[in-house]
Amino acid sequence: MKPPLIIVAGIVGVGVMALANGHYINVPSILSNITAIAQQGNALQGNAQPVAATQAAAQTNPPAPTSTAPSPKVDETALRYFASKGDTKRLEAEIARLKALYPDWTPPEDPLAARPQGDPQLDQMWKLYSEGKLAEVRKAIADRQATQPDWQPPSDLLDRLAVAEAREQLVNASDVKQYDAVIRIGSANASLLTCGDVDVLWRVAEAFARTKREDRARDAYLYILRNCAKPEERVATIQKALPLLSRQNLDQLLATEQKTADGKGEFAAIRGDIARQSLANADTDPKLVIADADLAAVQALANDGGLASDDLLLGWYYVRRDNPQSAESWFRKARQKENSAKASQGLALALINQSRPAEAEDILYQWRDADDDVRKVYLAAVANLLAITPPPPLAAPVLQRMVQEVYAAKDAGSAQQLGWYADALNQPQTAAQWFKLALDWKPDDEPSAYGLALTRWKIGDKAGVREIQAQWAGRSERIPTVGERSIQTTVVGRGRSGPRQRAPAAQTDDQTDAGAGKVRRSAGRARQQSSGCSSSVDPVTLSPEAALSRGWCLMQANRPVEAAAAFDVALHGRGKTHADAAYGQSLAYLAAGLPDMAAVSAAKAPMDADRSIEIRTALLESQAANAFDQGRYVETIMALDERSHIAPERTGLMVLRGYAYLKLRRFDDAEQIFRAAAGTGSHDALKGLNDVKMARELKG
Repeated sequence: MKPPLIIVAGIVGVGVMALANGHYINVPSILSNITAIAQQGNALQGNAQPVAATQAAAQTNPPAPTSTAPSPKVDETALRYFASKGDTKRLEAEIARLKALYPDWTPPEDPLAARPQGDPQLDQMWKLYSEGKLAEVRKAIADRQATQPDWQPPSDLLDRLAVAEAREQLVNASDVKQYDAVIRIGSANASLLTCGDVDVLWRVAEAFARTKREDRARDAYLYILRNCAKPEERVATIQKALPLLSRQNLDQLLATEQKTADGKGEFAAIRGDIARQSLANADTDPKLVIADADLAAVQALANDGGLASDDLLLGWYYVRRDNPQSAESWFRKARQKENSAKASQGLALALINQSRPAEAEDILYQWRDADDDVRKVYLAAVANLLAITPPPPLAAPVLQRMVQEVYAAKDAGSAQQLGWYADALNQPQTAAQWFKLALDWKPDDEPSAYGLALTRWKIGDKAGVREIQAQWAGRSERIPTVGERSIQTTVVGRGRSGPRQRAPAAQTDDQTDAGAGKVRRSAGRARQQSSGCSSSVDPVTLSPEAALSRGWCLMQANRPVEAAAAFDVALHGRGKTHADAAYGQSLAYLAAGLPDMAAVSAAKAPMDADRSIEIRTALLESQAANAFDQGRYVETIMALDERSHIAPERTGLMVLRGYAYLKLRRFDDAEQIFRAAAGTGSHDALKGLNDVKMARELKG
């Protein structure tokens, strides 16, 4: 039995086949992997065997005695041509190739010293070959054979031409991502798979990885690291494997690390890249567990290296793991180093996740058009900002730019939130327009349909309400109920609650006492007599009826916060108990200065007309006062206008309206209101007239 031979493209090898840069290359070991894959795909029916099998065969059957056959003639044409052109790289590769083919051959000390008589046409073919003009070489051969039928090109040229054409095909297949073709061509051309052309080995390894044969890819990379000696190629091999191999397989590659002259590991410079890749993988898979060492390595790189990309990696890592505080810290560091769209996008996400959408909107506005992902995050910041309850005061330029961006993007979610925001400011007509736009952009958006029905009901458009109810019949439980409740507010539609923060008051005594006085009088009329609420009792231990009685008692004692808790227990009752509890809790929250929560309570049960008007009037008064306190004078006037439709305007509210006009520099309107109020003997109205006079003088 003879040792197996590998015959590819005219090259014969037994065991160790090639020599490049002074190092023997074990080609069959890598070929065994490639051939096995090719055989699985019926693409190659070769007889390449692993080195282990070759060695075993050699041990079982010792080689026959050497013969005294004459040494074969070595074609040194290419060698001498490359030497004549000073092409050192190709000269060395040719020497390595000839040594692999003819082990007993000794390269000439001076390839130019004994140069045989030249063949100009053949020299031109070699020149074309060296320039990579393979098709022109083929044409030159065909042309010469047409004129000289007996002439045969050197087998060396044909072999090299075939290998170069195969390499070109492999590279082209790799470039267009035809990875199966890469493997097939590589398995059929063993002479390509040497350290003399490590780029081909890299491409074959990548092809294995891209076709989900990672173990084969690992073996290809290991072949390079175990057989190729150039330091830059070894480092590049690890770098190319980074995005393609799992950490377990990468560790096997790193185990081949060699020491440099200064005693450091040759892969030390890229271990940071490996840690970075771990975090990048974690970005796409939130469940992926990252080694503490990798996390610490990237943190050290971010702190010491100064690259914003490292801070971004850490920021996205923490965002994906619901740690917005840490994410914010790293994104801010990234923005300090380089204020980019991605850094701002990440920071905005971290802020949104911490319920700080106003900061997110402000940070991301300048980058809103960077790409679609950034725009989506910006619109999310807008929607979250508008969804805050109570609605935050927004500067006119900020609100205007948000409106413009929502309209330009046709974003239904943000349009819906603009609807609720306008409704919270008692602008039902504007709110209805936004809800209608949201429905136009997203016809199946039930919350927007509900908001549109609600605002149409508020402005008295009963036909419009019926139209929405007909369209959503059977698709929504709450839209058919619009109009059945006595009070509908922004908070009802949103399902949110929370106290509105009041700014320092700038109002008359009449205004200050109006809301609380109204609530106390109402409580006096509606409360049920009770005694014994001076002691502390947990209302949860009471029955709904007893809790209701205690709530009225606490209201009489001017303890509205405790009363609200008692009424909350009473809401578990039925019928009249439930309705009275909702009414009482509304009054309690109004007395406590929490109008938004009062609105929520008012919607928990139907109320009769008197109660409905009473609560609605108090809510609008509170809305007007809050708007004035926060410098939103147009909204103050709008709230007072809406209130005037359901109840006469008292003197204190007239004074408030006059000062709103004055702040808006509508002097004529302010003077008219103050004169009307002054006719009742109001000292505050007289003071307002004087303030108008002084403001006009300052203007002049």
